[in-house]
Amino acid sequence: MLEMRPDCERCGADLPADAGGAFICSFECTFCAGCAEALDDLCPNCGGELLDRPTRLGHLLAKYPASTERKGPA
Repeated sequence: MLEMRPDCERCGADLPADAGGAFICSFECTFCAGCAEALDDLCPNCGGELLDRPTRLGHLLAKYPASTERKGPA
C-alpha cells in the first residue's frame, strides 16, 4: 500500500491523497506536477521515473489514511 505522502519533497506544496497532481517514483518519493515537470520526470533522489500517483478516495482513505509526515522543505 502506498504511503501517500502529504507534500512535495521539493517545494512543500500540499498533495492530498484524494486529489490528483502528485507524482511518485518506485521508492515513493513524491513531487507536485510542476516540480516533476521541472525535474524532467526523473526523481532527484534515486534517478527513477516519476509517474502519476493514484488517488485514494472515500471509505478506503478513511480505513487507510495517508501519511501526515511531511518531507518537503521546512
